[in-house]
Amino acid sequence: MRVTLISKALVVGAYQRKCELLAAHPGVALTVLVPPSWGNQPLERAYANGYALQVIPIRFNGNFHLHYYPTLPRALAQLRPDVVHVDEEPYNLATWLAVKAARALRPSPRVVFFSWQNIRRRYPPPFSWMERSVLRTADAALVGSESACVVWRAKGFTRPIHVIPQFGVDEQTFAPPDERRNGEAFVVGYAGRLVREKGVDVLICAFARLPNSARLLIVGAGPELNALRALAQQLRVAERVTFCPSLPSTHMPEFYRALDAFVLPSRTLPNWKEQFGRVLVEAMACGVPVIASSCGEAPSVVGDAGLIFDEADDAALADCLTALMAQPDRRAELGRRGRARVLAHFTMRHIADRTVEVYRALCADAGR
Repeated sequence: MRVTLISKALVVGAYQRKCELLAAHPGVALTVLVPPSWGNQPLERAYANGYALQVIPIRFNGNFHLHYYPTLPRALAQLRPDVVHVDEEPYNLATWLAVKAARALRPSPRVVFFSWQNIRRRYPPPFSWMERSVLRTADAALVGSESACVVWRAKGFTRPIHVIPQFGVDEQTFAPPDERRNGEAFVVGYAGRLVREKGVDVLICAFARLPNSARLLIVGAGPELNALRALAQQLRVAERVTFCPSLPSTHMPEFYRALDAFVLPSRTLPNWKEQFGRVLVEAMACGVPVIASSCGEAPSVVGDAGLIFDEADDAALADCLTALMAQPDRRAELGRRGRARVLAHFTMRHIADRTVEVYRALCADAGR
């Protein structure tokens, strides 16, 4: 079974572990097509282990809706895949062109797309036209959540939809430290984009209610950086809040292991709600107790392995942090439960195994 996976997300080196596990399945010959960069993120790992990795040019790099791969039709014609996996939303130009190129091959391969979209949004032409075309011609969909499944059923997609998050976690790389943290300071962490929907201002307001022995590490970049720095100054906690630029994926386990608690304080906006929260499962895999807001999919990801607070309620978040600060045994228990939940549901191997099942079902259906 020849599989071609087209993914800009795989510029992140840690994510390529999924490809190794996909290719490890008997009978799977995997080729991954990846751009040399996505936005400001360069390709972190340009070698492959057990599969073929081809770097192909990208146009309109960094534009989510308009980017595409000009040499993709030629690449697919050379590879002659049985399955084309477009790791992209169905309303994007890249997806529409990839599906069109796949359908032009003879014999035509099976085509699957991926979506995180958990809000039913309407797009203007030509994006609405491209979306309808992809929904009409794709053979299956992978989605990151049950709410995304509901969206695409409501939009008329009638073929199989499989709820499989885009990437899992490598449980060997993202693992607890050999010894539990035992520092004087209680260290709280956040990692991600510094944008309004991620609610980092709520976290800073909650942190300002904690004792002076607490510290806050914020890793990431975005347009809210200066406003967040100003808020920390205004609340007189700037000396206890450290802002760090985004880290390479390979450095993230070290970041998580330095924490006593990790917080994802996302807030719902009219056009966005939390789609998954990958940082949650990374922190959980490292044995760090997590606190998430009630936004979108975050509570489903955390389950009973962490704490949930009402989004935008900084007092409620402060109560969660205060409770963990005062109860080291509870922190340890939540850390163990989080790790166990990741091992049961969110490892790279789990995601890869379920994805190969989809590939095999598509090929079996094609052979009937």
